[in-house]
Amino acid sequence: MEYDERLALFRQTRLNPFDRGEEEDGPQGGKTPPLHARPELFSGTRTHSSDRTMDLGLAEDHFSRPMGSFVASDIEKLKMAIEECKKLILELPEHSERQKDTVVKLIHLRLKLQELKDPEEDEPNLRVLLEHRFSKEKSKSVKQTCDKCGAIIWGLIQTWYTCTGCYYRCHSKCMNLITKPCVRVKVSHQSEYELSICPEIGLDRQDYRCAECRTPISLRGVPTEARQCDYTGQYYCSTCHWNDSAVVPARVIHNWEFDPRKVCRSSMRYLALMISRPVLRLKEINPLLFNFVEELVEIRKLRQDILLMKPYFITCKEAMEARLLLQLQDRQHFVENDDMYSLQDLIDISSGRLSCSLTEIHTTFAKHIKLDCERCQAKGFVCELCKEGDILFPFDSHTSVCYDCSAVFHRDCYYDNSTTCPRCARMTDRKQDEVPNVKDA
Repeated sequence: MEYDERLALFRQTRLNPFDRGEEEDGPQGGKTPPLHARPELFSGTRTHSSDRTMDLGLAEDHFSRPMGSFVASDIEKLKMAIEECKKLILELPEHSERQKDTVVKLIHLRLKLQELKDPEEDEPNLRVLLEHRFSKEKSKSVKQTCDKCGAIIWGLIQTWYTCTGCYYRCHSKCMNLITKPCVRVKVSHQSEYELSICPEIGLDRQDYRCAECRTPISLRGVPTEARQCDYTGQYYCSTCHWNDSAVVPARVIHNWEFDPRKVCRSSMRYLALMISRPVLRLKEINPLLFNFVEELVEIRKLRQDILLMKPYFITCKEAMEARLLLQLQDRQHFVENDDMYSLQDLIDISSGRLSCSLTEIHTTFAKHIKLDCERCQAKGFVCELCKEGDILFPFDSHTSVCYDCSAVFHRDCYYDNSTTCPRCARMTDRKQDEVPNVKDA
């Protein structure tokens, strides 16, 4: 850890919950004497010599767990040493070597105090609470923040859990204080977006309280700052709204706008879980979008072609062995319909990534059907109107398909011919011939 980070950590944690000023509650409910009344604990800490060695009782390894039990006086001594260390940091010259060493020792003292306050216990690997499925984390080095108390999770000495459904993280000691149910439950039961752009109702309708935890809030920041979520339009406190940013679906669908907006924590998790779900039927929500976004028209045509290729693959042994359709396993809805989109689809369309990847898959599919596989080639069509040209396939760009019998023709032949489809005519004549035969029988 660099010196500037250590110093910033010290300043950030000066109001730590266990640092309550000069007097603390003693082990018997009394008051511990102020720091200046216990000089014997800090001999040598006030010296102004240039020697960097400071006797703060820090020579021992502060990351080792104490052998046997410990008494309350150990915690009190550590608290007093922390206070003395903080004062010394403020008195020492900025960026001096002594100040750097003192910041390091302060961090060690805090970790040691936290370790004594929260001794490690045998915690279960899985806990279920408010439909959260919390799994005990093994990582000790990744820096995380508790979603309940907002404090840093020190994985080295603290036990913490992550919900496998919505990725809610919290200390083990904070789990019993959780009041927010798992967002994945909402995703499972209500897989739809708010499609109005920032539907604000006003603080007065919220009774000047946080929409989630009901903490009093106001725009002036007294007692707590009111922060608006661009997705729900409601106001939240700083505990429920961390100024996280996310792409808002309503702004994408109505404005084709992908700039991240500030959302509350619950909305951020909901949008993260919903981002890959195909729940947006654009032709019903905003059909005019296809008139202004050329990329959408291109993607729709590619998806329509892939749906026409699908029957070839599910009846082709070689295609099934090669598992060609698994190239779209991340977008399974592309082989089921051509009108449903996920928010991630729209984001990738805007960035151009989806067009590139889908064009490549389209080329691979077409190559198998038209060049590599004889069985698939045998399922092609010959234009019955001109009876000329190569074998035709329904996904070719220069062809047209009869909606009734799915026969394939050259586009020019199909629209220039005023007669009915030859294949449909044959099928009609065959049915008419079968009716008299049935009567004769």
